[in-house]
Amino acid sequence: MTTGWVVGVLIETAELPSPQRRFFIVAHADQGRAEWAAVDCAMLEGPVAASPSGGLEPVQAIRVVSAAGLKSIGLLSGGARALGPRLPRRWMGQATVG
Repeated sequence: MTTGWVVGVLIETAELPSPQRRFFIVAHADQGRAEWAAVDCAMLEGPVAASPSGGLEPVQAIRVVSAAGLKSIGLLSGGARALGPRLPRRWMGQATVG
């Protein structure tokens, strides 16, 4: 099993005047691949923002998720799952990026 990432993606919605951030957990050890997998999932919810909004990048890896964390939610290697618009506190205790 590999490690993964929590990734935030800004999605533009017709109901809101500015893009809304959605969170995804992705089972890719490589940060770039995890960000692209999160974008693929986000596109099912709406168009991804083309530029930063409110100081947030359109796509941003936020935290590393351990292999045990991925296993606990049953996410297989290469898989991705939407976590919704609220900051996923469960994963914030993981190692910090950067």
